Amino acid sequence: MAHSLLTRRDAVRLLGGGVPALAFGCGRAEVERGPAPEVDRARAVASIVEAQPSVDGAGVRLRRALGSRALPMLDPFLLLDEIHSDRPEDYARGFPTHPHRGFETVTYMLRGAMEHRDSLGHAGHLGPGSAQWMTADGIWGFQLWVNLPRAHKMTRPRYQDIAPELVREVGVDDAAVRIVAGEAGGARGPVEGIVTAPLMLDVHLPPRGRSRHPIPSTHNAFFYVIEGAARVGAARVTAGQIAVLGDGARVELASNEGARLLIFAALPIGEPVARRGPFVMNTEAELDQAAEDYRTGQLVDPAGYSASR
Repeated sequence: MAHSLLTRRDAVRLLGGGVPALAFGCGRAEVERGPAPEVDRARAVASIVEAQPSVDGAGVRLRRALGSRALPMLDPFLLLDEIHSDRPEDYARGFPTHPHRGFETVTYMLRGAMEHRDSLGHAGHLGPGSAQWMTADGIWGFQLWVNLPRAHKMTRPRYQDIAPELVREVGVDDAAVRIVAGEAGGARGPVEGIVTAPLMLDVHLPPRGRSRHPIPSTHNAFFYVIEGAARVGAARVTAGQIAVLGDGARVELASNEGARLLIFAALPIGEPVARRGPFVMNTEAELDQAAEDYRTGQLVDPAGYSASR
């Protein structure tokens, strides 16, 4: 969720159908789309980065693929964390109350569930099932941070809670693809109205499978391998690795042993980035103001946000 005081209490629940759940916290904004891409070449892998073990919140153990020293950001993407454990002590304490301002968060659940609450009354539960603080099934999910341009950093927060059944699955060549945002296989994902015009795909490649996915040449793009290994040209990317893609209008994936991966792409913002904990602004002075607004309670006041754009 963007720029609000966020209380996230991670209540772990049994996921009845084993289908991923999703939540977008986003500013209400439209994007001006440029002309159709003129370059029709495949993107190569520009770099491969290993996700780094980390601890966040009240002791949640995770792997940080984006947002580490190895890869601090890829405009407009700020952070990608994978939370994957069968040990309740690794995740059950969750993330205590903390402020957010200046960016959007995306939570995508493969197994288990999370609950989100914020100070403006927004709440969401990711994953159906009976309530349990601990479960033998464990938890497996991702959180992505996406930057907002200066003009939208003070937009009033909102949720887009997307039930698993609303995320369409299509066949693209040999792959089964769940479309969270953007387009694939002639279908669109359920997430709309995001200023950076994102693409987010959950791709399952079978052994010896291939799949080709258009990506706007205007967008920065990367993918993260969840399971197995995927190839793009001569580059082989294995589970727990992020592959930053170079210029082009598509990505051509292949896998010998099979793979599951998440593809992300979005319009770069191209503005200065100032970061301090859960605040992402353009200048140090704006970070100081965000901290002061949090200290004085203005950050949680609905009157402190601009109208929807």
